[in-house]
Amino acid sequence: MKDQLIPEGVIERRIFIIRGHKVMLDRDLAGLYGVETRVLNQAVRRNKDRFPDDFMFSLTREEIMNLSQIVISSKIKHAPNVFVFTEQGVSMLSGVLNSKRAIHVNIEIMRAFVRLNKMIRSHKGLLSKMREMENKYDAQFKVVFDAIRQLMAPSLPKSKRIITGFKPDK
Repeated sequence: MKDQLIPEGVIERRIFIIRGHKVMLDRDLAGLYGVETRVLNQAVRRNKDRFPDDFMFSLTREEIMNLSQIVISSKIKHAPNVFVFTEQGVSMLSGVLNSKRAIHVNIEIMRAFVRLNKMIRSHKGLLSKMREMENKYDAQFKVVFDAIRQLMAPSLPKSKRIITGFKPDK
């Protein structure tokens, strides 16, 4: 779909990792869907059985305060309840909101989650390759560094005994 509703990167910037889950805030989702946050939350409450705890959860006050450090709007600090939706919860929202826009926005959000997952897997692969190379070269350079240390270590001078007196001729 070439005609994207949402500019590239907007969704990715609104995905946070909270409690080990990649999530999106209710207010960000409402903005993307073109509805008010309270309307989104009402639709979710009416269909509570579709949103188990691993699809959606409410943030604690401490999590809200930590998130308010990252999120630009200070409104989040004063919100009574802030809900976040995991990838599965977001996919469930399009069925609850029942609009063409919700369906198209959901498709874009799912694509963003897929891109994010690919990026995370790619970084994990790079990290493991770097560790593997470090281990390989650490062993090789250990030999070199040991040799350099031996060369740099002060060698003990051979003691020269100074003979005092005279040397008898032979």
